[in-house]
Amino acid sequence: MEQKVVKRELEEPATDQLLSIEDLQVSFHTYAGEVHAVRGVTYSVEQGGSLAVVGESGCGKTVTVQAVMRLTPIPPGEIKGGKIIFNGKDILSLTEREMQSIRGKEIGMIFQDPMTGLNPTMTVGNQIAEAIIKHQRVSKHEAMERAIEMLNLVEIPNPRVRASQYPHQFSGGMRQRAMIAIALACAPVLLIADEPTTSLDVTIQSQILDLLQNLQDRLGMTIVLITHNLGVVARLARNLVVMYAGKVVERGTSWDIFYEPAHPYTEALLQAVPRLDRPSRMELASIPGAPPDLFEPPQGCAFAPRCNYCMKICMEYDATPIKVSDSHHVSCWLHHEANPNPLPKELQKGGGKRD
Repeated sequence: MEQKVVKRELEEPATDQLLSIEDLQVSFHTYAGEVHAVRGVTYSVEQGGSLAVVGESGCGKTVTVQAVMRLTPIPPGEIKGGKIIFNGKDILSLTEREMQSIRGKEIGMIFQDPMTGLNPTMTVGNQIAEAIIKHQRVSKHEAMERAIEMLNLVEIPNPRVRASQYPHQFSGGMRQRAMIAIALACAPVLLIADEPTTSLDVTIQSQILDLLQNLQDRLGMTIVLITHNLGVVARLARNLVVMYAGKVVERGTSWDIFYEPAHPYTEALLQAVPRLDRPSRMELASIPGAPPDLFEPPQGCAFAPRCNYCMKICMEYDATPIKVSDSHHVSCWLHHEANPNPLPKELQKGGGKRD
């Protein structure tokens, strides 16, 4: 089958930054009180770039991208402040009808669980065709042919046969590929992949990441990858954002984060990643303690109670972003020019280099 690859271009790129999130604040109102899930998140990704947002479960990664898609359930959710600029438009100021024309067409999203993300009562082909019919003026027959092309694009064998099958007839890895096909059906310029390798075995995880990388190279799209696993982003993302307790604590290039981490939390995450060059019986590092209660966020740095380098100021005031280099910023008092103590070797520029 001849494979048609559509490379979507922005009509009038208003800025180098395709997506820019500025001081985003999202809360959820529950019977127990207000959960401050996202507390002033700021990050951006340029057109054609790749960004990974990393952090442990509950740090606000998914809530942030749900706000980008305007999928935050209101109530109980509430977007309390900030801006989300996509291709020069403030997403938060758009009407729901205007947003519907962007979802799926300009921004595609791969949701977390491939086992439950597909409708079990519809064939996979119809689910892909549904997105195409919604955003493009094509017949049902033409939409189905495009759906078959998309299944071929994501490397599902026998796409014409598979298009007429139901999700329960697909393996976990094939369901994830089908969800990628749905997200790419209308050639979006931005793809948000929220934990795209969750519940998949290691071999299939590698195949899915390779597929995303190949699709980005061929289609020229921008990718935002959400994950708690630093191991899956090393080869896919050019830039990384590290989140903790609803805030961005560090951002930089992949090299900055992996080889010159500046925040103690980032360094702890890296130490917790299994490595082949370590002795087989060496105990895997862990981060002591637990994340803070976001019903009552701490006054100072949220990571301070778990940090080996905690100072008195860390408990009282949260650090603002400090420039480590042109591409690297960190929110940590250890890097403040007024800090009289020597910087730990692991957090010095070049000190975190790994063999």
